[in-house]
Parts: sequence; structure tokens; C-alpha cells
Amino acid sequence: MKKQNVRTLSLIVCTFTYLLVGAAVFDALESENEVEEKAKLTKVEDDFRTKYNITAEDFQAITINVIKSVPHKAGIQWKFAGAFYFATTVVTTIGYGHSTPKTVGGKMFCMAYALLGIPLCIVMFQSIGERLNTFVTFVLKHTKKCLKLKNSEVSQTNLIIVGANLCIIVLTAGAAAFSSYEGWTYINSIYYCFITLTTIGFGDYVALQKDRSLQKKPEYVAFSLIFILFGLTVVSAAMNLLVLRFLTMNTEDERREELEAAAAARGAVRLEGDVITANGSVISGVQEQPEFSDLTSVCSCSCYNFRSSKKHRYTVTRSPGKIQHLLPMQPVSTSGVRDEIYSFSDDTNSIIQYQMYSKKRASI
Repeated sequence: MKKQNVRTLSLIVCTFTYLLVGAAVFDALESENEVEEKAKLTKVEDDFRTKYNITAEDFQAITINVIKSVPHKAGIQWKFAGAFYFATTVVTTIGYGHSTPKTVGGKMFCMAYALLGIPLCIVMFQSIGERLNTFVTFVLKHTKKCLKLKNSEVSQTNLIIVGANLCIIVLTAGAAAFSSYEGWTYINSIYYCFITLTTIGFGDYVALQKDRSLQKKPEYVAFSLIFILFGLTVVSAAMNLLVLRFLTMNTEDERREELEAAAAARGAVRLEGDVITANGSVISGVQEQPEFSDLTSVCSCSCYNFRSSKKHRYTVTRSPGKIQHLLPMQPVSTSGVRDEIYSFSDDTNSIIQYQMYSKKRASI
């Protein structure tokens, strides 16, 4: 089985195993808390209904009204600042869900906008990530030269380490800023930053959703947008290195398999005794066949053909102007001499007639 197929199968098995492990861990951590939270909320609901004598239908209507009014209480969401923030969450596939289009035109435009914007955004982040990796390579190379290290080359491992450190710096710095602006705990801020930059976007924590920040704090709006775009660029650079490493491994395996296939193709037509070297070349090891010797010729003449001792050897008799084993001479006519046709039925008559013809021409 090819190494690419083995690697792909291993990735599938590892992914499903990872999913099973994650499901088991989340079940153990969250299932009991879910039951407890439901029991608490149900008790509070019963207390409200008993205290204010509210029917179940009225309480359900109040609940729906509260849920729908949450985005509006955070401030105006669809003016230019809020719309730009929403468009950013769409094309970056974060999708908090804090605010969604309600009109038919808005929903149709959102689908068309995402269909073109998501690939464009992915390509942009990948391109910027590549440029960032190139810049980091340049800085690391010159840093090694300034430190007079023996090896100034920058490996993929160096880039991955730098990319991971940049991701950590962006996460921690962004968490500190959001903790200060939003009043979240630092753990919740770290959680928000990670969910945002990995484009998971649960929406349980969303920035710019209190105290009308979209209208009253333009510097905070600018910081949030820069954090999302720059953070996604850094994450894309790190992911680009990992994907590049994986593709390099596949390319190396494919090149190795091509060499092996080429060697196998040569081996399919090679003679017995040939040896295939490591680089795919063939060393001939053909043994001489017993029916041939060193003097065997590849030409069609009979000079070196082997014959049995009993077979009569062909002899060649030559005479002036004629080679005996070629075609017979054609009739010749000369001026002043009667045309005669000389038939050369055998070798002896041919020689005699040729001599007579030569004397006759000499006497003329």
C-alpha cells in the first residue's frame, strides 16, 4: 500500500478516535452541570410564575421577547460600524450569531456575499501568512549571522516555533485587552480570543455588545477588528507551515514512488542477471550464451558464421571486371563490332568468353 494511502487512513482513524475521546471528556465534564443548571432555571421559572401568577403561555412569550431583545439592548447593530463588524464575522467564518439578517433581501445578500467573500478571505490570509513567514525567515537568517552561528539556515521547525510563539503573544495580549474593556475574567477572555481566532465562533462571548460600544467607543471597535484580522493572519501563517510540511512529506513520497516505478519498468524488460541500483539505473549482467562465441558478428554476411566441419565452404572466384558470385554480366555492344550476346552459364565459360572478347576489342 502506498505511503500516502497509509497516511490518509491513519489521519481518518486518528480523527475519529480524537472525536470519540473529545465526546467522552465533554460528557464527563458537562453532562452533570447541564442537569444542575436546568434544575436551577426550572426552579426560578416556577418561582416567578407562582409569585406573579403568570400562566405558562405568558411566561413563554416573555422568554421569547427577552431573547429577541438581547441584540437590541447591546446597541444599534446595523449601522455602518455594526454592519462592518458583522461582515467581518461572515467572511472570516467566525459567525458569532449575535446578530443575524431578518429581511429576505438581507438573507439572500448574506448568502451571495459569503459565497464570494469566504474564498477571497481564505486566499488573502494564506498569502499574507506566506509573506509573514518569508519576513520571519529573513529576520531569523540575519539574526543568526549577527550572532555568528555556524548554521545560518532557517528550517521549518524554526518557523513553526516562531509562529507558535506569535500566536501565544496575540492570544495573551488580546485577552488582557478584552478583559479590561469587557470586564470578563482573564480565563473567559482567553477563551473568547481562542474561539474567535480559530473561527469557531460559539457566540456565548461577543465583544462590542454592551454599553453601546459600537457607537460610543470607535477606538475599541477599531481594536477589535484589527485583533481579528491580524490574529487570523498569524494563525494562518502557522497553519500554512503545518500544511506545507504535510504536502512536502507527500511530495517526497510521490517522488520516491516514481523512481521505484521507473526502476520497475526497466526491470520488466531487462534481461536475466541485470541489477537495479539505488538510483534506478540498470547494470547489465547478461551471461554469454553457449551457442555464441566472442567472434560472433552482428552483420548479415557470412564471414564469421559458424558452420559445421562437414558443410562445404563457399569460395569466391574473381576475374577482371567481374565478381563471380554477383549477377551475370549483361550483353555489351560496341560500334564497328557485330553485337554478340554472350551467355555465361558457368564460371569457366564466362572467363574464356571474357578473354576472347577482350582480345577482339584490342585488335580493333
